[in-house]
Amino acid sequence: MVSEGREGHVPRVVLVTGASRYFGGTVVSRLAQDPGIERILAVDTMTPGREALRRIGRAEFVRADIRNPLIRKVIDGGGVDTVVHAAVMSRPPAGGGRTVMKDHNVLGAMQLFAVCQKAPSVRRVVLRSSSAVYGCSAKDPAKFSEEMSARRPPRGGFAHDMIEIEGYVRGLARRRPDIATSILRFAPIVGPRLAAHGTQYFGWPIAPTVFGRDARIQLLHEEDAVAALTAAAQTAASGTYNIAGDGALTLSQAVRRAGRIELPLPFTLFRTAGRLLMGPVMHQFSTEQLDYFHFGCGLDTTRMRAELGFEPRWTTVQAFDDFIGGAALRPVVDPAWIDAAEHKLLGLLGAGTGAHQ
Repeated sequence: MVSEGREGHVPRVVLVTGASRYFGGTVVSRLAQDPGIERILAVDTMTPGREALRRIGRAEFVRADIRNPLIRKVIDGGGVDTVVHAAVMSRPPAGGGRTVMKDHNVLGAMQLFAVCQKAPSVRRVVLRSSSAVYGCSAKDPAKFSEEMSARRPPRGGFAHDMIEIEGYVRGLARRRPDIATSILRFAPIVGPRLAAHGTQYFGWPIAPTVFGRDARIQLLHEEDAVAALTAAAQTAASGTYNIAGDGALTLSQAVRRAGRIELPLPFTLFRTAGRLLMGPVMHQFSTEQLDYFHFGCGLDTTRMRAELGFEPRWTTVQAFDDFIGGAALRPVVDPAWIDAAEHKLLGLLGAGTGAHQ
């Protein structure tokens, strides 16, 4: 029997969207290890491969489209009490454009949360969101807290989608106050399993950066992203949470740790000559990525620890290093050599300053 009230709720039947992809599938496999959960429904429009099906263990795969009203039969028929919505697209799919992406993200979420509102069994909803909702601009604070909004409206389609989807979750919370709704705003996610999706920029010997800017970046390890989604599904925490690793890196530090050579360019050239210089690599960059390389984004994670009770295992630097290590990139310049040269130069400058005093 489903527990009454948000604080006393213990998940019994959990539905996870995006089960054929990395995040959804890995969350399913982690939840399947919890003996307290009686049943797990892994939902996606695509059937997972043989290895992915093996990883989800005792979970039941259901091929369904959350944009279709028939998803209500899955939720009502299964007596689902907890929904983890991990199926969001950060870029248009191959062979599809922005319209396809928006249809999947926005219409899918709208239909799914409308069904959750009408389903009496549902007691918790968890959304995988993104720090992209804060945008990136020169007016940004050092760290965004959850109460803050973008200082300049985000330009990218993904950010617009997430802002709209978060609005649906808040609407659900108003209409069904008995449902605990958790919005997890992830910092950019990196890790060895995602290396193929993010290391194109660091795969070239020369890395263009924005002249006069050194974006401060905060990252989240892929394993911590999965752990946060799993924890939110298993607890009764309700609210919006920034999720990120401790510390930060400047873009120049990241380039150096990857063993690349930095090439500072004015932003207009960064978007044009930088793309020309790096061939197809930067052509694939989204608007959010270009703005992030320009300004960066810092997150206040106080609420993550105090209210959600979640502590990432990986710092930003550790996550980045594991990401680069997983990509097996061969350094163009040994980072240790650069560090030694910098220390030597600083020593010479210090000695020169002392001689003139």
